Amino acid sequence: MISFNYETEFELANEAQISEWLSNVILSENKKEGDVNYIFCDDAYLLEINQQYLEHDTLTDIISFDYSVGNELHGDIFISVERVAENATDYNVTFEEELKRVFVHGLLHYCGYKDKTDEDTLVMRTKENEKIAMFHVEQ
Repeated sequence: MISFNYETEFELANEAQISEWLSNVILSENKKEGDVNYIFCDDAYLLEINQQYLEHDTLTDIISFDYSVGNELHGDIFISVERVAENATDYNVTFEEELKRVFVHGLLHYCGYKDKTDEDTLVMRTKENEKIAMFHVEQ
């Protein structure tokens, strides 16, 4: 089950559509959907997690904790709404587009994709774009 939790004023307007899309992303990678929690927060909240659990003293847009078992994906994905907004401006994309990228980025880590090397990052970006293209909003 995909769930959304809020530690900030931000709220998704279309939780059901996003949840369905993320479920389809999981299936497209031949994985099973377990419990995946998205937690929206601000920079300070995520910085504290970064310092406490990863011993990194930097701002980031996403931190994912992977509790997957075999092919069944489980985990907590923390997203700084402030970082996503700033990155959207830096990359000249909409907030919504950057948020979609962050949504799938966390799931792709659970699927085994990495982004530590340039080659891994290229594969990750290609996969992100592929999964973002799967998002369709019915009018």
